[in-house]
Amino acid sequence: MPISAIAASMQLPIFLRQRSEYRDLIQLGFPIAAAIVVFDQATKFWMVLEIMSPPRIIEVTSFFNLVMVWNRGVSFGLFSSISPWTPVLLGTIAVVISMVLALWMYRARSRWLCVSLALVIAGALGNAIDRVIYGAVADFLDFHAGGYHWPAFNVADIAISMGVVMLLFDGLIEKRRNNRLGG
Repeated sequence: MPISAIAASMQLPIFLRQRSEYRDLIQLGFPIAAAIVVFDQATKFWMVLEIMSPPRIIEVTSFFNLVMVWNRGVSFGLFSSISPWTPVLLGTIAVVISMVLALWMYRARSRWLCVSLALVIAGALGNAIDRVIYGAVADFLDFHAGGYHWPAFNVADIAISMGVVMLLFDGLIEKRRNNRLGG
């Protein structure tokens, strides 16, 4: 008999009854995050060591190129500097934010919220790993139209963007009060 059924039959307090539900969500979120980090790092490794050695522009379609861009800052190159401490500081911030999001994921009460947080965590950690390995984030996906290029990005950036959109949907449209960090 599952723990939640035993807890329900014994009329245990709600925090004890939901412990297995939280565990189920964590068992969903962490493997998703891990898989995305592995995929992100594999694509970056492949691009840096194989495809972009030497660096060049590879035109894939009329609106999409593969390029090699080293982002030493955060989104769109903000806060980039030549200081050797920038990657350390940005990487540390990403890890701390990931830990806070993991706590939130632990307390999540829906699959949607759990997956959205897993995506953001994976993206933050994927880019933090780049900062440790390369001292910058490897971006290589370049979409463009009419001579205007969107800033290059990578799989981790896609995961962060998808996770944030899902969080916005959850918070603004669904208005789920029970998914706030405070419980």
